[in-house]
Amino acid sequence: MTDTYDDIIDMPHHVSKTHPQMSRRDRAAQFSPFAALTGYEDAVEEAGRLTNRRHVPDEDKTARLDRIMGEILENLSVHPFIYVTYFIPDIRKSGGRYAEYSGRIRTFDEYNKILIFEDGTKIAVCDIYDLDFPQKNCKN
Repeated sequence: MTDTYDDIIDMPHHVSKTHPQMSRRDRAAQFSPFAALTGYEDAVEEAGRLTNRRHVPDEDKTARLDRIMGEILENLSVHPFIYVTYFIPDIRKSGGRYAEYSGRIRTFDEYNKILIFEDGTKIAVCDIYDLDFPQKNCKN
């Protein structure tokens, strides 16, 4: 029985005189697996990432925050040291996360309602969930 390739089976392998021979590693790389769904793993990871929803303070907490904020603004000239818990909205999905920060306030942007700290950190008043203002760092 004669096969279709009997006439070429014993011929020598062609080696190009102009192109260098590919290394075994590069040849093997041609057959390595690839990501057919580029970005799929990132999308699954993003969908599984949890966010917190923003908590709205009740009336008592809002009154307390307003009182403390007033005290802070009265003492702005001494750059008071405060502790703040604030909400950081997530840019990719609904919700966000809460963060804590402490530092000395440099100034207050009254137009945009933003606290600006000495290190340049900016926190919007509308994102503040909790605030602590130790009275000991104020001038009496």
